Amino acid sequence: MKRKWTYLVPALAVVLALVSGTGCKKLRARDDLNKGVQAFKSARYSDAVDKFKEAIELDPTFPTARLYLAIAYFQQWIPGSDEPDNAKMLEAAKDQFNQVLQDDPKNAIAIEYLAQLNYSETQGIKDLDKKTAKFDEAKEWYQKLSDLDPKNKTALYSLGVIAWAKWYPTLSVARSKAGMKPEDPGPLKDKKAREELRGRYWDMINAGIADLNRALDIDPNYDDAMAYLNLLYRERADLAATPEDYKADIAQADSWMQKTLDTRKKKAGMTADVTPASAGSQ
Repeated sequence: MKRKWTYLVPALAVVLALVSGTGCKKLRARDDLNKGVQAFKSARYSDAVDKFKEAIELDPTFPTARLYLAIAYFQQWIPGSDEPDNAKMLEAAKDQFNQVLQDDPKNAIAIEYLAQLNYSETQGIKDLDKKTAKFDEAKEWYQKLSDLDPKNKTALYSLGVIAWAKWYPTLSVARSKAGMKPEDPGPLKDKKAREELRGRYWDMINAGIADLNRALDIDPNYDDAMAYLNLLYRERADLAATPEDYKADIAQADSWMQKTLDTRKKKAGMTADVTPASAGSQ
């Protein structure tokens, strides 16, 4: 029995050393993470990236470090810039967020950032078809976020905004081709174009309206959602089949515009009332 223990002692020592080494690496990884977070908070994003990368090298299974690394890349990316280094920063952010999702497919933070990334990318795209395709990518990510968290009002609001962003440029072109000025009342004068556009965009516009209403169900004072409801109803009116339908949508748009103004005025009044009192009590 003693001889068996004699043989086992060296092996046990190796195991203990490995465990100790692994534990030490994880502690160092967490120390690097903390240093990276401090750099991040000070807007020293390049330094933060270095620390987060060191943390991942020490502990490749450290999801928090990888998520912070992705966000640090994201913070250095400038939407609309064509600089080569900027494009690399974007791809690095996407790569890290996608790696986070490989290990944790339901990571809401990574999904929301990828949605925001794809939406922000549209700022640098001039070609309408390419811009629309990028909006569709953003929509997929915001839909994933909404499916994961049905109470996420930002995801629903963003889906409504994307519906408007895809529809408005097409409507502007159609109105121009029909010889209509921006201030001219609708619906679109070209019946054939109106019916063709109605077939392509009607369901998408209505889905956007539904998403914005769901956002307002979550937050009845969500004035940004109200503002886009005004826009979607106003611009859906140009697809109306009859003058009565057109007037009904315009009335809806006017109602939401007034609600937006009233809500923002109320919020501004609440801020004005609370701020002096708070300042005086300090």
